[in-house]
Amino acid sequence: MPFFVYGTLRPGEVNHDLFLRGRTAAEEPARLPGAALYDGPGYPYAVDRPGSAIAGELITPVPGAYGELLVALDLLEEYEGPGSPGNVYDRIAREALRPDGTPVRAWVYLAAPPLARRLARSGTEIPGGDWLRRR
Repeated sequence: MPFFVYGTLRPGEVNHDLFLRGRTAAEEPARLPGAALYDGPGYPYAVDRPGSAIAGELITPVPGAYGELLVALDLLEEYEGPGSPGNVYDRIAREALRPDGTPVRAWVYLAAPPLARRLARSGTEIPGGDWLRRR
């Protein structure tokens, strides 16, 4: 299953070079419906929000790198496992949309519920849901 990335893992961003360079078979633009994007210190947080969408890329790992990449991204995103109270992000399977509207099931890291609630109350939303166009 590919990954939908929307922040520092996008092509041209610092974590793309550190974690994904040389480990991807395909990278293509996509949108994630039902989500909004918030600015964090140095990186963004996606949260569930019906009626909104965020911009990003679908990243398909090379077959031999999938397991290693999954572990590395879980560590980067501070994801300890389903429902763990230590999660900063939760890794969830969601449908992303290719530019032609074709749905693709992909892993995405969304802000864990306690953080998502804080962001909804007092976070800074990124207009248009695109990390690369936030300034």
